[in-house]
Amino acid sequence: MKKHLKLAYQYLVNHMLSFLLAPVVVSIALHLVQLGPEGIAAGWASLEFDTLHVVGVASAAAVLSVVYFVMRPRPVYLVDYACFKLPSSCRVPFATFMEHIRLITSDERSVEFQSRILERSGLGEETCLPPATHLLPPSPTLEASRAEAELVVFSAIDELLKKTGLDPGDVGILVVNCSIFAPTPSLSAMIINRYKLHSNICSFNLSGMGCSAGLISIDLAKDLLRVHPDTNALVVTTEIITPNYYFGRNRAMLLPNCLFRMGCAAVFLTNRRRESRRAKYRLLHVVRTHKGGEDSAYRCVYQEEDAEGHVGVALSKDLMRIAGQALKSNITTLGPLVLPASEQLLFLFSLVGRKLVNPGWKPYIPDFKQAFEHFCIHAGGRAVIDELQRSLQLSAEHVEASRMVLHRFGNTSSSSIWYELSYIEAKGRMKRGDRVWQIGFGSGFKCNSAVWKCLRTVKAPADGAWADCIARYPVEIPDVVNL
Repeated sequence: MKKHLKLAYQYLVNHMLSFLLAPVVVSIALHLVQLGPEGIAAGWASLEFDTLHVVGVASAAAVLSVVYFVMRPRPVYLVDYACFKLPSSCRVPFATFMEHIRLITSDERSVEFQSRILERSGLGEETCLPPATHLLPPSPTLEASRAEAELVVFSAIDELLKKTGLDPGDVGILVVNCSIFAPTPSLSAMIINRYKLHSNICSFNLSGMGCSAGLISIDLAKDLLRVHPDTNALVVTTEIITPNYYFGRNRAMLLPNCLFRMGCAAVFLTNRRRESRRAKYRLLHVVRTHKGGEDSAYRCVYQEEDAEGHVGVALSKDLMRIAGQALKSNITTLGPLVLPASEQLLFLFSLVGRKLVNPGWKPYIPDFKQAFEHFCIHAGGRAVIDELQRSLQLSAEHVEASRMVLHRFGNTSSSSIWYELSYIEAKGRMKRGDRVWQIGFGSGFKCNSAVWKCLRTVKAPADGAWADCIARYPVEIPDVVNL
């Protein structure tokens, strides 16, 4: 009964304008029927048109139309994207991972801790680590880090150029994000030199922004495309994990060793309207929120040196609490942009009630299933996906892409949301008109969102990162894997 009442409420509120206009339209129609053709013709003939007024109205309409078309934001289209396809030579089954750990550390407590994390991580047996991490001991050198960057970045870009036929010389904007590895020359310079991009290209290299940096790159490319007409943009999002290998015993810093894996995505954006015919998506909104001002928020995900001199990235126990607060800030901003009127009213009533009536009232979480058909939640770990599924009241199918990406590829940082979008396409679920919500979390602490609208039904690709395994998915992921 409650479900049917809510559906009736949603239908009534979301179609309120139609209900209000219907009596007016019916009244006008009945009046015209009563007048008949002769009455309508006589009424029209009785109107007096002054030539000056007609010319003035027409001129004003023309000026307003020109101003509208000049001032409106240029649409940003996603023509296509490509995800790095993992080489089987870099695969790390659980047994290999644990044997490797036992050979390079004598601290049994650290070995047991990593074993427990891996058992409950949600990762599968086919995730990959870079070649330098397979060595005994691992070799997180600058040379090895650059080799990983060349492998994942060049492979993803080559695949994108092959899929789209994009001429590298036709790229006017380049945005690259990689949080941990920030060499000199930069990764963006490496790409420019490899693909002979124009010397006057708008090039940006973002670092230190964590797993949500991919959406920051999209937002930056969007802003640039709206001021540079007739331009193509290449966005490359990755995390080079070779330099992040941690040799110490700090548990917060051992977590990334267990969760982070290789990954990269290359995205082709444009503002050229002629490309809209073959583009997959149009960018609707990007919302960036920063949960700052608190030391605990700043240090949820952080890089530092431990007491023994080992450097690594740490994941704080406060991560989920701060992530929840950042998510609330993000959906408060995003909600009015995407939610139907019925959900916005309920959210408003809840907000006013908590402010004026009872601060103890539980805040109303809008039903974002009314606004989106697909959800790409950053696959940072099983706990992240579980928390967002609970907070947003999503079904198992809504978070399927995130769980399967975590299982097949691990936490690929900022590129994980693109592997998830690729999963949805590979399953043949992306239809014209569908809306997609990408959600990323990152150090600082940030929660960023991007909303896309599908412009055409996307056929399941015959190649790509999922080509050799999509038939096996979805798979059942046990709560605990016994190693």
